[in-house]
Amino acid sequence: MDFLKPFVLPVEARTPERHEFLDLYLPDELAGPRPAILIVPGGPLPAEVKPTQRDWPVFQGYALLAAARGVIGAVVDHRLHSPEAYAEGASNVEAALETLRSDPRVDGNRLALWFYSGSGLFSADWFREPPSWLRAVALSYPLLVPFPDWTVDPRFDPIAAVAEAGDLPIVLTRVGRENPFMARAVEAFVTAGAKANLEIVDVPDGQHSFDAKDDTDESREAISRAMELVLARLA
Repeated sequence: MDFLKPFVLPVEARTPERHEFLDLYLPDELAGPRPAILIVPGGPLPAEVKPTQRDWPVFQGYALLAAARGVIGAVVDHRLHSPEAYAEGASNVEAALETLRSDPRVDGNRLALWFYSGSGLFSADWFREPPSWLRAVALSYPLLVPFPDWTVDPRFDPIAAVAEAGDLPIVLTRVGRENPFMARAVEAFVTAGAKANLEIVDVPDGQHSFDAKDDTDESREAISRAMELVLARLA
């Protein structure tokens, strides 16, 4: 099962602090409130898929990378189980953010969102009205247009919304061996975001979910570069 493959970057293991639908990976030193990155896994996936994405090595890996750099890494279980459930999933992501911001260990004015694959559609809400405390949005191999046979609330349209993002930093990791439908949407997003504060990390030989499937130096360099860009916005 590809989703249980190890993260391609070595990370130091640490036990997360588990909440009902949110896992926190805390830095070793918490000298005052720390910035946080909320990792938002992809989807939709049927409810019976186990383990849930909060326990997939790839998403734990990004959170562990953040924690190793002194930032709180968090992974949300958004319960996005069908295309019709995007509104519910978006509400669950928002609730997780509020939980993070209310935690006294978190600097509520320095948060980032990191979307993967199918969760990319969630980003539209945050492009339209980015709050001041949202310092960056990252997108890795994102789905930016619903598949033709999906029924999705039209509000989830990142390509239309990105023009409203203003100065919000956006870090896009795109892969050269992407699904053609998704690749065309990514290119449309880049065009629509011509005036946005957009940084692109290219993985020319990477495939979808390269961070678990492609154990290469190119993969490791791309992950490190994207993480550095996000951390710089949280500094």
